[in-house]
Amino acid sequence: MDGRPADLRRRLGGQLPVSGADYLVRLNPEQRAAVEAVDGPLLVLAGAGTGKTRVLTTRFAHILLQGKAYPSQVLAVTFTNKAAREMRERVSAILGQPAEGLWLGTFHALAARMLRRHAELVGLTSNFTILDVDDQTRLLKQVMEAIGLDLKRWPPNGMMAVIQRWKDRGLSPEAVTPAEDSDYANGRGTEIYAAYQDRLKALNACDFGDLLLHVVNLLRDNAEVLADYHRRFRYILVDEYQDTNLVQYYWLRLLAQGHRNICCVGDDDQSIYSWRGAEIENILRFEKDFPGAKIVRLESNYRSTRHILAAASGLIAKNTGRLGKTLRPGRADAEGEKVRVVSLWDSEEEARMVGERIEAARREGFSLGEVAILVRAGFQTRSFEERLIVLGIPYRVVGGARFYERQEIRDALAYFRVVGQPADDLAFERIVNTPKRGLGDTAMQSMHAIARAESLPLSLAAARALETGAIKQAKARAALQDLLRGFERWRAMAGAEGHVVMAATLLDESGYAEMWKQDKSPDAPGRLDNLKELVRAMGEFENLAGFLEHVSLVMENDDAAEGERVSLMTLHGAKGLEFDMVFLPGWEEGLFPSQRSLDEGGEKALEEERRLAYVGITRARRVAVISHAANRRIYGNWQSSLPSRFLDELPVGEIIVEGGAQREARSHASVFAGGGLYGMRPRRMIEAGAWEVKERPAATGNFSVGERIFHQKFGYGRITAIEENRLDIDFEKAGSKRLLDSFVEKTR
Repeated sequence: MDGRPADLRRRLGGQLPVSGADYLVRLNPEQRAAVEAVDGPLLVLAGAGTGKTRVLTTRFAHILLQGKAYPSQVLAVTFTNKAAREMRERVSAILGQPAEGLWLGTFHALAARMLRRHAELVGLTSNFTILDVDDQTRLLKQVMEAIGLDLKRWPPNGMMAVIQRWKDRGLSPEAVTPAEDSDYANGRGTEIYAAYQDRLKALNACDFGDLLLHVVNLLRDNAEVLADYHRRFRYILVDEYQDTNLVQYYWLRLLAQGHRNICCVGDDDQSIYSWRGAEIENILRFEKDFPGAKIVRLESNYRSTRHILAAASGLIAKNTGRLGKTLRPGRADAEGEKVRVVSLWDSEEEARMVGERIEAARREGFSLGEVAILVRAGFQTRSFEERLIVLGIPYRVVGGARFYERQEIRDALAYFRVVGQPADDLAFERIVNTPKRGLGDTAMQSMHAIARAESLPLSLAAARALETGAIKQAKARAALQDLLRGFERWRAMAGAEGHVVMAATLLDESGYAEMWKQDKSPDAPGRLDNLKELVRAMGEFENLAGFLEHVSLVMENDDAAEGERVSLMTLHGAKGLEFDMVFLPGWEEGLFPSQRSLDEGGEKALEEERRLAYVGITRARRVAVISHAANRRIYGNWQSSLPSRFLDELPVGEIIVEGGAQREARSHASVFAGGGLYGMRPRRMIEAGAWEVKERPAATGNFSVGERIFHQKFGYGRITAIEENRLDIDFEKAGSKRLLDSFVEKTR
């Protein structure tokens, strides 16, 4: 081997024959094939729970123990620092000693390491600064102000999102074509981008997007540098290849042109991050990029039961943009129970169902730490959070703040608190300049001085500041006057028209909702969704005071519990995690798949939504419960909901359908073509006005005590008591149950 260390295996303690080493014996045939296919391009299609991390780390150690390369001649790329640490620890464990001198880390960390070696080639020096998000936005704001843009109309964070998308696609300012350009800032996006890059170089700085962009450009433009890295890296290992964006793809392809010994591990069925630049085409075209590439499929799942795997596999098979594989159980004891599909009357009943099943699971010995509720959209967590609090079940929101702790919710609550209690200085101070009203530090100091001198609440001190002329700037005076008049109007409205109407009107008239509508950052739509959910939640209370008291009690209770907790998170945040019991609520058209995603991405977005459903199901080890509601209160609107098309795509033999609300959904079947479990294809949900609050739909059917009824699961029984739309029923075989009246039928 030219230049290879013949004694490397001996020095690393690998004296055993490699073919019989313990680390290989522990692998199944598929995993071993992926580890031992050392030379040439290799794509490892690693299904959920099939041991991809074991394969990647074992392959790394195997290359070293085979004497194929020094540790410094292997480039290993991950997406997170946690994954890099885990790989380093596992490789060291196999080697029996610390693995030193590795080129192992995240894309950004490795790119920064390269860039510091060659910074002068891109107009920087080796001690360049990497700006954080706040510094990036501040710098871009200066650039946009310098060219005279209206920052209220074109917020800098929106322009920053456009620039980062260009960088993710490997586009320098001069490479942005008219087709790639954005209509942001009246078509001046490329001009702003170029000016921003010039300012970065003048400061000897770069942002995170620059790290890979600069390295790709210098490798393309400097043949000697590229040749040096070709000699340096004999092997390249890449984790989560399905999540790479274009600039990451370009970087890897350039480096792999040397020895072509590149191994990419990933799962095209778990590519769910297109919204942050991931390109599923990178993994789909691997064989085209590297002719003669070998593909190894890891299909033995050691996580989930047979029914869970079969349900997930049947669903994802509907996607056309995939390389194809079928998960099978890798454990002998993996039969388990079928996936439950629970049909409910409304979203409130759904939250109760989930809470009751978690309570039952805890009694049966399930650990709360092994239970998860996975939602499609962040606003869905509120109803489950409140239900878990009522039941005294500790929980945590993973990957985000609890509903009432989110910035936009705290801001809105501060507005509502000032309406209810004008002397709430903390609330008034939080929102008096949110959105921006030109009230800077000087204006605030004037108001505080008057409040202290005259012992007034801050809102009354603000009025006094206007009377005395303490606030000089005309624009700020007008904005503050408008806000104070608004509070007077909203207080009157709360008494005359109700607190829900007041809340919706306030969010519109104050400019707060408009602020998020104008915000072009990726999380802005979710913040608006949360505000709509907040207005919806207020409808459950008689008045504003009752709602605000409820919120205070909820937040007081947040951190009271210790120990194991139920995990609440979005489906996107659940990737890579696993739980014994998983609840997947809200499988309805418009919510999941997301209508917003379908409107923006069409069929491609639908396939990603289906991959997201696949990810959700495969998080479950033992129990998976999918639910949908016939009526859902979304953003303050009661809407009749149709079951998600994904339910129709689940293999009938792998699921158990519970509940009776699907009968109401079936009654619409004549409107739609199609077949399957629900006998329909979905229509697009019709959205009402953003803040409109409709009455909860009444369940159908007039029942009386003593009447004989039939239930699809429990059979025949007689009604013993009625409470609104809930029936106490004595079933002939199943005993006493309490059910919604929509779940039963009258007998003839």
